[in-house]
Amino acid sequence: MNAEPIQAMLRRQPFVPFEVHLTNGEIHEVRHPENAILMKSNLMLVYPEKDSFVIAAMSQVSNVQPLQTA
Repeated sequence: MNAEPIQAMLRRQPFVPFEVHLTNGEIHEVRHPENAILMKSNLMLVYPEKDSFVIAAMSQVSNVQPLQTA
């Protein structure tokens, strides 16, 4: 996947939380635009409440979609 869909989700006003689906089956939530850093060929997802982060190559991102609300 290229960076354009993720960039659009991060810039959306008002921001809408979204999920990043990876090719290995992992799903990561982005609840705030500052929790994702979009680089040329990688995506870094930061989880401050867990004091952790995930770095995924853009080639590993299969889909992005808004979070389902209950």
